Amino acid sequence: MSDALDYPAISRELLRCWRGPRSQPAQSRRLGYRSNVVYAWEAGRRFPTAAQALRAAGLGEYPAARIWETFYGARPGWLDHIAADTPDGVVAALNDLRGRTPIDEIAARAGLSRFAVSRALSGQTQPRLPQFLALVDALSLRLLDWLAAAAPIAAVPSVGQAWTRLEAQRRAAYALPWTQAVLRAIELQSYQSLPSHRPGWIAQRIGIPEQVETDCLTALHAGGQISWDGQRWQLSGSDALDTRRDRALGVRNKRFWAQTGLDQLSNGSDGLFSYNVFSVSERDVERLRRLHLSYFRQLRSIVAESTPTERVLVANVQLFGLDDGPLGPQPADSPAAPD
Repeated sequence: MSDALDYPAISRELLRCWRGPRSQPAQSRRLGYRSNVVYAWEAGRRFPTAAQALRAAGLGEYPAARIWETFYGARPGWLDHIAADTPDGVVAALNDLRGRTPIDEIAARAGLSRFAVSRALSGQTQPRLPQFLALVDALSLRLLDWLAAAAPIAAVPSVGQAWTRLEAQRRAAYALPWTQAVLRAIELQSYQSLPSHRPGWIAQRIGIPEQVETDCLTALHAGGQISWDGQRWQLSGSDALDTRRDRALGVRNKRFWAQTGLDQLSNGSDGLFSYNVFSVSERDVERLRRLHLSYFRQLRSIVAESTPTERVLVANVQLFGLDDGPLGPQPADSPAAPD
């Protein structure tokens, strides 16, 4: 979940952006209201439901369906039978993001009660825009990317610094894929127990050259992901990175970790390397795809709650067709899947 984001402030900025050049009364009338509700929304006196807000977005340049397509990098299946700017569309989107994440975990991440989360996911209540943003943040860990799909980031100044930091982190991940493993090594209890930082310790622990360790630490520090406490490195943030904003570079990172797995296999690693070539019905292709997505979501849930941090692992799982049929969004392209 993104740290210290002001969901009400973001909501006000989004609503102002979605209104565009129209006056507040004109926008209110276009939405079917006789009173100037848009003024109250943008002033933060009260907020629209998520469905009402997405309908407002669609009056301008940001149709709700396109927001979700941009966010996912593909058209989610639920859009084929549910309108995105309706209460049912909000429920479908949130549950698609949720997978099998437990209600209690979602509530803790979003800062909402278990009761409020349960009612929102079941459609018993319609979340207001700030609560909706908190839920997207908690369920996907990628709210900044959702915002970038919903509006120009410059129109949402309250997330400007967070977005700049996230983009710097992406550049580091693109240029030096090992930065992601170095971050996890810094989290290790054994590293944090060192009297002081020992150059080369991380490199030896995860099997990289010492110069790569140095380059990664420099890049991570420049991107604000780590800070120096006088003795050793500490994590400054742990935003989930999504590399799909540049597909070519995203593919490059996926190829890097696939090759790393191949190297481990060739070197006789005791990791788990499995495969199964099979034929199934079209219906079960979709079932398997969803199972794959669910696996990544559950993996992330376990990782988020795991203490103490003692190992650095890579989960590199693939599901693809050998024939010409479409498979749908890949696991690494899901909003909750790590790169």
